[in-house]
Amino acid sequence: MAHQFFFNPYILDNLALPSRGFDVVQDVSEPRLRMYITSRGVKTFFVRKRINGRDRRVIIGKYPDMDIEDARSAVNTVLDDASKKIPVKRKKILFRDFIKMYLKNRVHRSIGSYDKLVRSINHHLTGLFDKNVSDITADDIRDIIGAIGGVAIAVRMQELLQSVFKYAIETGYVKENPVLSVPRPEQVRRVRPLNKYGLRRLVDAIKNSDDAVCRAAFLMLVYGFATKNQVFSMQWADLDFNRYMWGEMPLSDMAVVLLQDLPQDGYWVFPGRGHGHLTDPRLAWLRVVDAAGIPNLTMDDVHKFVSHRLVWAGDREDLRNNMNELLDELLAAD
Repeated sequence: MAHQFFFNPYILDNLALPSRGFDVVQDVSEPRLRMYITSRGVKTFFVRKRINGRDRRVIIGKYPDMDIEDARSAVNTVLDDASKKIPVKRKKILFRDFIKMYLKNRVHRSIGSYDKLVRSINHHLTGLFDKNVSDITADDIRDIIGAIGGVAIAVRMQELLQSVFKYAIETGYVKENPVLSVPRPEQVRRVRPLNKYGLRRLVDAIKNSDDAVCRAAFLMLVYGFATKNQVFSMQWADLDFNRYMWGEMPLSDMAVVLLQDLPQDGYWVFPGRGHGHLTDPRLAWLRVVDAAGIPNLTMDDVHKFVSHRLVWAGDREDLRNNMNELLDELLAAD
């Protein structure tokens, strides 16, 4: 049974990710509305519908691209549409024209992300452009995917094609999805090289760093339970030490002590060169992880390690207590 609660941005933004596969949660306000949460952080609204005796999952949209209220409002329409029999179109359409229609109607991204996707399509899928969508076979898909250098890119392109042909079925241009019969390229998942003993060595190495700004920013990666981009772009105006809050996020005790010791004489908590904030201190990070004896560790590894172990709670004080207890457990000497 899916875990049930009232969907709101604060809880959905801070849901713990599963270690593998996906979890499902259900909205109390609209019980038919559910959400997939994958181990890679993708959150997708969907509904279930029994059609012709088979249980189907119908995707509504991805969060946060789709607002929660919009997803709730779309439930009835999506369920009604799922029950309709799709007429098969006799008119053919070239893949180049169909992919434009797919991008217009199904892809909702930021401008930069959208442009990057279009470049990937133009680079990797041109071999399909002059074929009619209904004439593309599993062998065509296999040849296109096999010609892509890099397993990760090949997997993403295959996932995209699977979504494209699913849309082609929904719009009546094809009857079957040829991508489903093409085996996926084997992808070796990266093992994140961190445990609590490594975390302690990392914190010790950070504290011995000569760069004061990077030292504080790297410690905040551990104490703040936030991504590196969120940490590096922190603003003093967003911090409320009277309530121990960072915007809508509570601050752990260690984070409060760290931040209160910093000079509050600028706009950014962690200033970079010029007038901006700290952006990509990779050389300083490499020195730290080398000193800690974990040379392959990334800043994202640290965020995922602490965030996956945190018990997220809707109440801010409960969440803050959980932060403090986890940091005490991870960093206390045995």
